[in-house]
Amino acid sequence: MTPRVLTGRPLDFIFSPRSIAVVGASRRRDSIGFALLHNLIEGEFQGTIFPVNPKAGVIHSLKAYPDLASVPDPVDLAIVMVPRDAVLGVVEDCLETGVGGLVVITAGFAETGGEGVELERTLRQRVRAGGVRMVGPNCMGVINADPEVSMNATFSPTPARRGSIGFVSQSGALGVAILNAASDLGIGLTQFTSMGNKADVSGNDLVEYLEDDEDTRVICMYLESFGNPRKFTQIAKRVGRKKPILIVKSGRTAEGARAATSHTGAIAGPDLTVSALLARCGVLRANTIGELFDVARALDHCPLPAGNRVAILTNAGGPAIMATDACVNQGLMIASLGEDTRTRLGAFLPAEASLANPVDMIASATEESYAKGLEALLDDDGVDMVLVINVTPLLSNPIDVIHAVGEVAKTSKGKPVLAVMMATEEFYDEVKRRPDLPPVYRFPESASRALAQLDRYATWRRQPEVEMGPSYPVDTEAVEEILSRVNEGYLPSRDAFQVLEHYRIPVAPYRWAATREGVAAAAREVGFPVAIKAEAAGLVHKSDIGAVRLGIETEEAVEPVLLQIEDAMAEGSFTPEGFLVQRMGGPGHEVIYGISTDSRFGPIVMFGLGGRYVEVFRDVRFGVTPLSAVEAEEVVRGIRGFPLLEGVRGESAADLEVLVEVLRKVAQLAEHHPRILELDINPFVAAPERNQAQALDVRIRVGDGDKR
Repeated sequence: MTPRVLTGRPLDFIFSPRSIAVVGASRRRDSIGFALLHNLIEGEFQGTIFPVNPKAGVIHSLKAYPDLASVPDPVDLAIVMVPRDAVLGVVEDCLETGVGGLVVITAGFAETGGEGVELERTLRQRVRAGGVRMVGPNCMGVINADPEVSMNATFSPTPARRGSIGFVSQSGALGVAILNAASDLGIGLTQFTSMGNKADVSGNDLVEYLEDDEDTRVICMYLESFGNPRKFTQIAKRVGRKKPILIVKSGRTAEGARAATSHTGAIAGPDLTVSALLARCGVLRANTIGELFDVARALDHCPLPAGNRVAILTNAGGPAIMATDACVNQGLMIASLGEDTRTRLGAFLPAEASLANPVDMIASATEESYAKGLEALLDDDGVDMVLVINVTPLLSNPIDVIHAVGEVAKTSKGKPVLAVMMATEEFYDEVKRRPDLPPVYRFPESASRALAQLDRYATWRRQPEVEMGPSYPVDTEAVEEILSRVNEGYLPSRDAFQVLEHYRIPVAPYRWAATREGVAAAAREVGFPVAIKAEAAGLVHKSDIGAVRLGIETEEAVEPVLLQIEDAMAEGSFTPEGFLVQRMGGPGHEVIYGISTDSRFGPIVMFGLGGRYVEVFRDVRFGVTPLSAVEAEEVVRGIRGFPLLEGVRGESAADLEVLVEVLRKVAQLAEHHPRILELDINPFVAAPERNQAQALDVRIRVGDGDKR
C-alpha cells in the first residue's frame, strides 16, 4: 500500500502525527514498551494511540491490536520496540498498511557490528524503497512539545517542557541526561530527537526540518560523528543565517593525528578539522552539555550584540574581578564608560561605589539601584552587552533584584543582558518557572562564555556571504603528472618544488644534483650561501638526522659538508640518492602553510608561525577549502603571532597580500588534487618585499584520492 500523504514535509509523519501505533507496547511496568506508551498518555498526545501486542487485548486502558493489519484507522507513525529479529517483519507490515513514518527503538544493529551491520543495511534499503522516513534504530524516540501535538514518544522518565530550543542527540542514553538537565535548568524545547544509528533520518535532515519550524529559535545538537560533513556545512551556512546552531561534538582525542608524518597532519587531527568546518559555517561549539545549555539560554533569550564591549554591574568586588578576567580571557572587551554614564551613576550611588567598569554599587545596592544602574549602562553608546552580578546580602531579596533587572532588560535597545545570581536553591527554583526573565547563571565564568558565544555568532552573522573569486590559472595536468610519479608516499623534494612552481608559489632558487660530484656546480649556479639537503628513500624529516646543512658560504666548504651529511645518514641507516642545493632565504619571519586531508571531512589548509618548533608553539589557524580572499586573510590575521608579521621594534611588515595569495593557492591545490593527503611548506619566508617571499622547504605526501 502507498503511504498516506500529509500536507507538509515527509518528517511531519514523525513529528506531527495524527495517530501513532506503538508496536511492542507492554503491560510490564519495567519495560520500555510500557514506559513509552505511558509517556504518550501522560503527555496528553493530541491524536489517536494504537497499542500493538498479539498477547494483550488492553494496555493502559487502551484497546490493543494483535498486528498493524488489525488497526482499524490509518496510522501516521509507528514506533517499533520489538526484538531485533522481528523488526524487519514489522517494517514490512508498516509498508503494507501505509504507515507514513517510523521510529525504531530496538537496538542490536550496526552498533553491535557483524550481523547487525548487514541487518541495518537491509532495514535502510527496505525503508527507502518503501518511500517512508525512519528515525533510528537504537534510539530513545522523539518529542514534539507543541501543545497542538503534545507528543512524548520516548521512554525518558523526564518530560520536556515547552520552549523554543530544538535538540538533536545522537546518543539515546545521553538523551535522558539532556532532558533531565533541561528540566533542572527550566529550559524548554520545541522538539527532541534521539537519532540513534541514523540509518535513514540524519542530523542534516533534522537541521533542515528545524530550519522551517517557526517556534524553534535555537538548534542544539549532541553529535558523535558526521554522516556527511561537507553537506552539513552547506546546510548550516544557510540555516545559521536564520537561527543559531550550537553543537557538542564528542570524540576529540588526537590518536588519529599521532600517525601523521607532516607537521600539518600532526597539528590538525580530526577534532581541529571539525572545528574549522564548524567555524566556516557559523556553527557554535560547546565543550560540555552544561556549557551548551548556558549558551543556548543566552541565544534563546537575548538579542545579538553589535560588538564585544561588556559592562559589569555588581554589588560585590570579588565576583566582578572574576567576571572581568573571564570576559577578557574569552576575547571580550571591558567597555570604557562615557562621562554622562558616570554622572548618572554618581547621582544615585553612594560615595563608596565605583563608577568605573565594573560598576561596584557595594553591598547596600537595592533592586532600584540595579534598575537605574542597568538603564544607565544600556544607554551608553560604548556598551554592547551587560553582565549583572548579585551576591545576596542579608537585607535584600534576590528575586526582587532579578525582577527589576528583567523589567529593564525588556527595553535593552538590542543589547544582551545576562545575570549572575549567587543565591540559594530556592531562588533558582523560582527562576526556572519564569521564562520571561533574563538568563541567570550561578558563576561569572559561565555567563562570560555565553556572552563570548553571542559575540562570535553575531560577528559571523554580520559578515556578508563571500564570493570565492576566480581560480588561479594552473596547468593541472602537469601537476597531476608530477603527483603520479609516486603511487603512495612522499614526493622527492625537486618534484614537490615543481608543484609549487606550477601554482606560482615563490620558491627559493634550487638545483638537483644526482651525485655528490655535482653539488658544487649546483651551488655555483644558485649562488652562495646555500643549503644542501640529501634525499633518501623513507627519509621525511631530514634535519632530525643531520641530512640538511645550512649556510654553506663557499665552494671549498661543500666537500666537508657532504662528508658530514653522509656520516650522519649512515648512522641513521640511510644512503643518499641525490642532493637538493638551494640558495639560503633572505630576511623575514618563518611561516608555515599546510594541507591535511581527512577521509570524511576532506582537505583543510593551515597557516601559522613556522620553523623547527611549529609543533611546539602550535600558533596556527585552519581554513576549509575552497577559501575566499576574505577568509584567507582572516586565517592569516588570526594567529597569535600576527603582530610579528606586522613588524615590531622597527622591523618592516611582511607583505600581507603575498601571504594571503599563497594561502589561497595552497587551498586551490588541495581542492583540485585529491591525491595530495598532506603538504608542508615550512619554512616560507614572510618578507617585506614580494620578491623576497619564498618557500625554503616543502613536503608533499600523496595517496589514493578516492579515500578522501
